Amino acid sequence: MKKTIRTLIIGASVLFASCASQNNQSQGGSGGQQRSGGQGGAPNFSQLLSQMDANKDGKLSKSEVKGRLVNDFSRIDSNSDGFITDSEMENAPRPQRGRN
Repeated sequence: MKKTIRTLIIGASVLFASCASQNNQSQGGSGGQQRSGGQGGAPNFSQLLSQMDANKDGKLSKSEVKGRLVNDFSRIDSNSDGFITDSEMENAPRPQRGRN
């Protein structure tokens, strides 16, 4: 009985460690993409361009952006020209923690 319990505990520990490692990699850990803000930080503008700039013009239109950036587009587009540029992203207000 004790041997069975010990085997179950060891198996659960190995499973937990494996899941934690995979979760770390999917969130930008050692096996994931590097982000400018450190682990779990926001991607830099170059990374956003490579992911979203469909027409490769070096700026992001509202139709190209995804995720939280859609909701914050008008706040980041400080000159209201319909595009987010590198300088606008650099000067954008930082998101508040815990905001949905």
